[in-house]
Amino acid sequence: MSPLMTRFRRGFGENARFAVAAIRDHKLRAALTVLGIVVGVTTVIAMVAIISGFNNNVIGNLQAFGASRIEFQKYEDRFGPGGPAFDEEKRRRNLTVADAEAIRQLVPEARTVLSRISYDGGVVHVKHLNLEANLPYVMGTDENYPVGMAYPVSRGRFYTATEVAHCAPVIVLGADVREAIFPDEDPIGKDVTVNGARYRVVGVLYKKGEQFGYSPDNKVLLPFGTFERQFSSFVRDNGIIIGVLPRSPGEMGIVIDKATEVLRHRRKVPFNKPNDFAVNTPDQLIAQFKAITGGVTGAMVFIALISLIIGGVGVMNIMLATVTERTREIGVRRAVGALRRDIVGQFLTEAVTLSSIGGVIGIALGLAIAVTVRAAVPSLPTDVPLWSPLVGLAVSMGVGILFGLWPAVKASRLDPVEALRYE
Repeated sequence: MSPLMTRFRRGFGENARFAVAAIRDHKLRAALTVLGIVVGVTTVIAMVAIISGFNNNVIGNLQAFGASRIEFQKYEDRFGPGGPAFDEEKRRRNLTVADAEAIRQLVPEARTVLSRISYDGGVVHVKHLNLEANLPYVMGTDENYPVGMAYPVSRGRFYTATEVAHCAPVIVLGADVREAIFPDEDPIGKDVTVNGARYRVVGVLYKKGEQFGYSPDNKVLLPFGTFERQFSSFVRDNGIIIGVLPRSPGEMGIVIDKATEVLRHRRKVPFNKPNDFAVNTPDQLIAQFKAITGGVTGAMVFIALISLIIGGVGVMNIMLATVTERTREIGVRRAVGALRRDIVGQFLTEAVTLSSIGGVIGIALGLAIAVTVRAAVPSLPTDVPLWSPLVGLAVSMGVGILFGLWPAVKASRLDPVEALRYE
């Protein structure tokens, strides 16, 4: 090791020992000083863990339901309430099964085209004998649902194109509905009622599991015509969603362009007017979701920044007081040959050590909060990226350097003679 590095190591080691001794001698003062840093770093670590886990889970769920699926629908997807734009969208013409069939015929790059609609016009009662499902939703769709939605059947079969065409009184149950009304028996071939209408069970969907308090398994599926016969007014008011799955992910752009052109032609949209329907892909939904969570993250980082500034002011305050208390010590060190940079190094190391301790405590508390949230609320997963503790520690050290620099420089500028006379 070079003499320069040896000198640096010894000097840093001595300064660190001085810093630890000073903190140990004033425990309460040091604890109050780093409180703002602890709060700021804890907030950053905990919020990054919660939002990162939330993002990863939602993105994974969206991709699990068809990473390359394109959806055409009447309304734009949005997070939150409607507004004037939503009121305008309500006046749009509905998408129809005929539109879906036109895309199927005219877009050869489409592997699967499906029609679906979910009823949200009120509570649906799904019963078998004296057992009732727990507030399921009912969906009308066609025979392409399992492939188009990446939602296979685990028991029995899905209804056929013939059953869809003839509005057959058949039904496919979600896993939660099956567990609620057929807990101890095979549902295939049994009858259930949906708001009093009787249907024969032909299949049960694969169980995907709950996500953020919402279960995609708590549903029943009817052939579209059968659904329309029972919920005709709802179909008339809302139309359908058309899902299109390209033959390969690389053909997504081609499929979007061709299917959009088919719908614009059928709906007689002028060339100089925007689409009167929405086109959505998982990537668009993910981008919208990230924009929202990014705003939340920004707000929390701002709050954490305020806490760090308060902590930094505390560090500066305590270091200025320390310089005053140890004026005579500074004079002695200067008298025996210490240079100004040695004094700066001593007090700057003490400030960085003080803020780093606050950072380490904040990281530990943030990780503890993340683990507690994950254990207490399984539907709200947390994920701690490797960079977040490193950034938390680096920021806390940066606060020590930024707010400890002026007291350190002030200490180095003291006149040695005057410092030795200080009482």
